[in-house]
Amino acid sequence: MTCTRCRQFDAAPGGELCRACEAEDQHPDVGPSLPQAPPLPHAGGAPQFGPGAPASWLRSPVGLGRAVAILLGVVALTDLVAVWADVTMLDVLGRMADGAYGSAIEADADRADQIYAMTGTAQSVAYLATVVVFLVWFHRVRVNAEVFEPFGHSKKRGWAIGGWFVPVVNLWFPRRIAIDAWDASSPWAKPRSHALVNAWWTFWLIGNGVSQAGTRAYARAETADELHSATQMVLFADAFEILSAGLAILFVLTLTRMQDDKARSGPHAPEPEPVTA
Repeated sequence: MTCTRCRQFDAAPGGELCRACEAEDQHPDVGPSLPQAPPLPHAGGAPQFGPGAPASWLRSPVGLGRAVAILLGVVALTDLVAVWADVTMLDVLGRMADGAYGSAIEADADRADQIYAMTGTAQSVAYLATVVVFLVWFHRVRVNAEVFEPFGHSKKRGWAIGGWFVPVVNLWFPRRIAIDAWDASSPWAKPRSHALVNAWWTFWLIGNGVSQAGTRAYARAETADELHSATQMVLFADAFEILSAGLAILFVLTLTRMQDDKARSGPHAPEPEPVTA
């Protein structure tokens, strides 16, 4: 029979728990205060989520995943508008660098500044809202992953949020947590490739670095030529962030679907024991 606590391994002969759960003091990641395994299928054949489910830390990530995907789409849309604002600003700065002057160029410069400021505010609001919901989703899928695979995680669940804010370690902790959650959420019989996770994380790091460099360069710029060069960097960062948001949407929706499918598939069936003569 399957262990009645973790429902991941075969119970020890004559008992209801597996060896790992029996030796709880040697396996601190497994215990009654930590996530339990997916509930066994009900009459309809699928595990239940939500308040009506048996006591368990497994919670559906579907609603949060969709919310994150929508917000990432809003981020991409604000970035697209920001690209237009960047191009408008570059046009004005280029004309100023060529020696254009007068009331017409001043009016165009004022309008470009207003558009630039408005799109920057819209980007910041959309980004902050997305960060909050993403972190809630990321923590949930990390906890769910611990239910699927109690021993396959190199980082504590608190790092699913804290790992994004601690300098230096935020360069690899979130990816490590994502990889562990991805592996734990993969189908029982066929692990999924890490290609999408690696692509998302690579684009996130590059886009974040370019965005910070462009912002600093724009803040330091004083002449028209310096502003022109800084705006080009910001334009590249905004365009690159659209691609990053697209990959992030794919990552979020794919991992959400993997966890939902795995939860609905029920506990892993134990491997058949070889028949001896």
